[in-house]
Amino acid sequence: MNLPPSPRRPPLHSESLAHSPPPCSRPPPSSSPAGSRRLEEILPPWAVLKRMDPSRPLAEQVRNARVLIPTTGMVGAADIAAAADLRLVAQPAAGYNNIDVAAAVRRGVPVTIAPGYNSHSVAEVALVMILMLSRRVDEARAVFGRREPIGGPVGHELHGKRLGIVGMGRVGGCLAEAARGLGMEVLGVTSTSPRADLEALLAASHVVSLHCPLTPATAGLIGATELALMRPGAILINCARGSVLQRDALWAALQSGKLRGVGLDTHWAEPAPTDDPLYGHPAVLALPHLGSISAEVYERFAGILADNIVRCKEGRELLHRLA
Repeated sequence: MNLPPSPRRPPLHSESLAHSPPPCSRPPPSSSPAGSRRLEEILPPWAVLKRMDPSRPLAEQVRNARVLIPTTGMVGAADIAAAADLRLVAQPAAGYNNIDVAAAVRRGVPVTIAPGYNSHSVAEVALVMILMLSRRVDEARAVFGRREPIGGPVGHELHGKRLGIVGMGRVGGCLAEAARGLGMEVLGVTSTSPRADLEALLAASHVVSLHCPLTPATAGLIGATELALMRPGAILINCARGSVLQRDALWAALQSGKLRGVGLDTHWAEPAPTDDPLYGHPAVLALPHLGSISAEVYERFAGILADNIVRCKEGRELLHRLA
């Protein structure tokens, strides 16, 4: 619910929330100092940005918040209820599976998202991982570090190979355009595609890249059955959400040698646990949600956040309102 401006109201507090990892863990990417600093630079003087302590329960820290900025942090019903004068939940991303939207709706609190603001950035990271795994870049760097004779490791070109994109939205479309520029054939499925199309894509593709949103229909979408359909020696990329891919099934596929390479920029928990052996497998290239990290993404996210915070205070229509 949008509230009209009032000079008697206390300052609007825009609080950046984080997942609650152990104190020594890294904060989620969207709550990085660089992103927060840019938002602080363009916020009006009456808006105060407060960063959350991931080692403390969120509900204890948001009692005076007027706006919550979840990023990758979990915002549940208890957290929404704890903010007595909450007026807006502003998510600087297209994904919102970490927010209890129904709880916000029950309180009359609007939820906004930022669709398409990091599409090119995520597509670039997917392409980087595809190239690194295809050309065995990490192994090549190790070979160079040992100053071994030139001649290995022997990778594969992307030209003439088939890329299967699961989720042909903004990110998938950007990746498809780049891949075609490298001479790849592109297959794609969407949320409305029949199951048979997904199975055909998995069986035919040399590289499969996941870019679908996390919904009840896509949770665990890629499991043992789907991985078994993939070509031996295929590459799998996940820039969607960690839970789209079944972790144990992926581990089994890696152990069996089914997959030549796996690129993960999204994870089942963020920050990812340090003791998961999957991340130490030589075929796995893991990145820290790099698709959401660029100067340009931070600039766009800060702009939409600041705009909606001002719109909320002034009672104007919100941009990209979800609920």
